Amino acid sequence: MNRLFEGYIEWQGDITRRTTGVLVADRTGDTTAYALSHMEDRGELFVGPGTSVYEGMIVGENARPVDMDVNITKTKKLTNMRASTADEAIRLTPHRALNLEQALEFINDDELVEVTPTAIRLRKRVLAANMRPKRKASESDE
Repeated sequence: MNRLFEGYIEWQGDITRRTTGVLVADRTGDTTAYALSHMEDRGELFVGPGTSVYEGMIVGENARPVDMDVNITKTKKLTNMRASTADEAIRLTPHRALNLEQALEFINDDELVEVTPTAIRLRKRVLAANMRPKRKASESDE
């Protein structure tokens, strides 16, 4: 990382934090278009179909102020029965890929940024959902 110091300015007040929660993967696996299509109405996604995820990885921004554990690896149940109408192709809105600066700006105190040669990922500090303290709506207002 590099920086260039320009100078001091007057205090501008407290830095505002995001008021929304995050969508957190609750299990390890590969994302599916079926699961992503059901998560789009919950908020904005950071991963696309076929991405490997693990428990505690942040996969999107929740529209509500609380964090939500989601099953982003859910597959469609297959049956031998045919529907009268053919299955429609799943259309996904493009996901938002964060660069390093955006990821650092996005995270809260209980979240981390993972940087590898191939990816920039967001994750919770505590990966296991049953060990992670729940973020309440009142904490986001502080």
